[in-house]
Amino acid sequence: MRKRKGSFLSLCYDPQAAAEVTIQPLRRFGFDAAILFSDILVVPHALGQKLDFKEGEGPVLDPIRSVGELTKLSPHAALDALRPVLDCVGLLRQRLGQEHPQATLIGFAGAPWTVASYMVEGGTSRDHIEAKRWAIGDPTGFGVLVDLLVEATSSYLVAQAKAGAEALQIFDSWAGALGDADFETFCLRPIAEIVRRVKLSCPATPIIVFARGAGLLHVRVAEIPGVAAVSLDTAVPMAWAAREIDPRVALQGNLDPVALLVGGSALDAHIARIVEAMAGRRHVFNLGHGILPPTPIDHVSQLVARVRRGA
Repeated sequence: MRKRKGSFLSLCYDPQAAAEVTIQPLRRFGFDAAILFSDILVVPHALGQKLDFKEGEGPVLDPIRSVGELTKLSPHAALDALRPVLDCVGLLRQRLGQEHPQATLIGFAGAPWTVASYMVEGGTSRDHIEAKRWAIGDPTGFGVLVDLLVEATSSYLVAQAKAGAEALQIFDSWAGALGDADFETFCLRPIAEIVRRVKLSCPATPIIVFARGAGLLHVRVAEIPGVAAVSLDTAVPMAWAAREIDPRVALQGNLDPVALLVGGSALDAHIARIVEAMAGRRHVFNLGHGILPPTPIDHVSQLVARVRRGA
């Protein structure tokens, strides 16, 4: 499908094609939920930042590294630019109602810190030096970018919910790059403000937060008012999470994607450990991060069958 559309972004912005890609996993595996096919970087792209996805390299953006450069962005036009994605959500709501009525439609967006990191670094980064240099050296200036992303992301998520998304997930994939004080400033507070704004407009919509690499600070993530579930990465001990994270908040995760890649008895053992640790907790079984491209399809079938029959 991607090859047919010519580029990843073209696929994201084609409502019919993106809806088809979203539904394909349900058709094959009968999952309990569908997650919108899109990308967290459609928000900076909609704001006016040049974005390209290069084969073997990933996303490439024209970096923004000062407050003055923020004038290149057009925040008032962002939601209009994202209209194809919202049209896809509406189309999905209709198709799922007809084809997979049991499935929940999950919308999503990136958290301000992670999206800002991509915007400043100009792509994926191991150490996030440029983003952290700006955030630590000029927290007020960096805060202007974060505030802009809070506004754009909140509006985008509300629009997704109104278009038909039944739950929303906020991805802070690079949360673990931040120290304790900066985590509070650039991860927790912006996410809390987004959740507050979304819940004001859509009080019944559950919100999931994924703060990858947050470690012990997942407890703080779960304390954000309005958060319904916390998604956990592979490194978080699930027994610890079950014991320490507020039981009113559901947990999601955290199977190692490599265990899914390996399959067989090793996969079964990993599944069993997670299910055992989550006994008595509300839990969405999922990976601790994205599926690896070489993963055999049969291993996904093994996972679904094992979880459904009880590990």
